[in-house]
Amino acid sequence: MVAGAFTRSTGVPRSASVMSMPGAQVISFNCGQIADLMVGRKADRSAIDKRPVLGPVDVGALGLYGDEQADKRHHGGPDQALYAYAREDLDWWTEQLGRELLNGAFGENVTTAGVDISAALIGETWRIGDVVVQVTAPRIPCVTFSSWMGEPGWVKRFAAAGRPGAYLRVLAAGRVQAGAELTVVATPSEAVTVAESMRAYYGDRDIMRRLLTVEGRGMKWDEIGADVLSAV
Repeated sequence: MVAGAFTRSTGVPRSASVMSMPGAQVISFNCGQIADLMVGRKADRSAIDKRPVLGPVDVGALGLYGDEQADKRHHGGPDQALYAYAREDLDWWTEQLGRELLNGAFGENVTTAGVDISAALIGETWRIGDVVVQVTAPRIPCVTFSSWMGEPGWVKRFAAAGRPGAYLRVLAAGRVQAGAELTVVATPSEAVTVAESMRAYYGDRDIMRRLLTVEGRGMKWDEIGADVLSAV
């Protein structure tokens, strides 16, 4: 387990100015290649098996060079160029599941330490070494993720835990490597956390109305929001 608690604590005022988080860093960048995966009883293809990259890796508008996505309709693209998950949350799941979860175990490209990703804001901007990224959406669990984990009721369990991790848009490309410092450089005026945005996806209309005013949100939110707000 990575030593140290989350650096974004309750009661600490947020600001749109540069916010330094001492010790916050990326401890692993992870890439995966498309391979066979049984999804339920059906053979499918997925690149959810992400492994840590040794040495520097280039980051572009579509994510880490050398990383792949099989289902490009639901994964990847500019608004989901990278998926970040906190080591602290992996450690929490390790205790819940009674099994070791290595960096990249949830298919994340970016494994962080010292950052409460669930409390990050949609539209928030981070600097990771020379790269600048923006938080766009939470991870919504799917059948592929469930098949990969092999845990009973995984989709519901993951959703209920409220620790979804965050998709990131790349605003400035560059080269990075494990150990890069992570700094929050800007936050939106309307505050909707990653955890709250997951609740909005699952039907919280009040949060969804707020989310639809957030600058920097993922483009899919407008369509998702319309469905949520029109539901009877």
